[in-house]
Amino acid sequence: MQPNLRPIASLLLSVAFLLAGNGLQFTLVPLRGHAEGFSAFALGVIGSAYYVGFVSGCLLAPYLIVRAGHIRAFAAMAALAVVVALAYPLNTDVMPWTAFRLVNGFCLAGIYLVIESWLNDHATNRNRGYVMSAYVFVNFLAFTVGQLMVTFYAIREAGDFILAAMLASFAILPVALTRSAQPAPITIVTFRPQQLYQAAPVGLVASMMVGVANGAFWGLGPISAAGNGLDVGKVALFMSGATLAGAIVQWPIGRLSDRVDRRLVLSALLIGAAVTGVLLWVFARNGWLLLVFGLLFGALALPCYSLAAAHAYDKTSSSDMVPTAATILLANAVGAAIGPLPASLVMDLLGPRALFLFTAAAQASLAAYIFYRTTVQQAVPEPDKTGFDLAATAPVGAVVTGEQLNPLDPSVVVPEQYTQPGDDTAASR
Repeated sequence: MQPNLRPIASLLLSVAFLLAGNGLQFTLVPLRGHAEGFSAFALGVIGSAYYVGFVSGCLLAPYLIVRAGHIRAFAAMAALAVVVALAYPLNTDVMPWTAFRLVNGFCLAGIYLVIESWLNDHATNRNRGYVMSAYVFVNFLAFTVGQLMVTFYAIREAGDFILAAMLASFAILPVALTRSAQPAPITIVTFRPQQLYQAAPVGLVASMMVGVANGAFWGLGPISAAGNGLDVGKVALFMSGATLAGAIVQWPIGRLSDRVDRRLVLSALLIGAAVTGVLLWVFARNGWLLLVFGLLFGALALPCYSLAAAHAYDKTSSSDMVPTAATILLANAVGAAIGPLPASLVMDLLGPRALFLFTAAAQASLAAYIFYRTTVQQAVPEPDKTGFDLAATAPVGAVVTGEQLNPLDPSVVVPEQYTQPGDDTAASR
């Protein structure tokens, strides 16, 4: 193991367990709901509820962490996530499942915030990029592995929910037993859409519209694939393949956008994803073509959030980096909460294949808006770009920044128990 990762190995292990369980539930919940006879709209509501909870967690969880501390807050939210995972097979109805997903989203947002602030505190300016990139890699890998675990038990059984609960339980152990000192600074998520829109309209609009399209995919992709003839194993391959493809291309696409107008790269990805969505709509009856186009869709659609975030950072001063990260994150989550609802209505009307017709329409609309913006505003000169940062732009977690959290920043709060009288920088270590 690299020396830089030894102090945070327990945190990364917790992330791996937690995200494996979360990835399993992202595929399992819609498949089990479909098997229980839920309509596409009902599954869209359930999918949206997760992101409503996530937004709520981003806004409220920091105050819980300030009150209870990192370790106790992490243990409480992870324990609640365990309870929710076990509750699904006990009451297979739409309303309870909607509540369960909302609570799950809240817990995951809070847990992400604990882990990310802890990692940020342990990292130094010299190794911060390496540490946070390792965190992003663990996120993608664990989430992908978790999606494949849906094949371990029959969908109508409780086994997969129990497995998800076990993984969330294991996530508590490395944090609860760690000997590392918990950090003090916590990011307070502040939503400043007007300020960001004035500075980088494409960054704000794109982050939300990408959330609309990708939120619909995450919430309804499994039942769209299953409704077009794929068995559970192939549905797992379809979702995990799209996730992995999006993760693999994110870095090279980001580096390319350092040299070219990011808006043009983003437009190209959106047009490619829209075309792929139409192809999925046309050829979805062919199982193997569905898997191939699913890989292509993931490679084109999933990195779009990263480019939107990178463009926003290009137009943001260093003093506003944390509020910008928060606004981009919340705009994306709000879009993801909206997306499954109209997508599910389209699916109820036109069939399961129509999910990708919906995503194609959202992506094409966004590409047209970005093209318009390129005609009225010049690109950011290459020397003025921030440089693509994998950690700060990854579509995972809460608010990750490329800098150490500064207790004097108004977007950062230091818990009272860490404040030392007469020391304005207490707890910043």
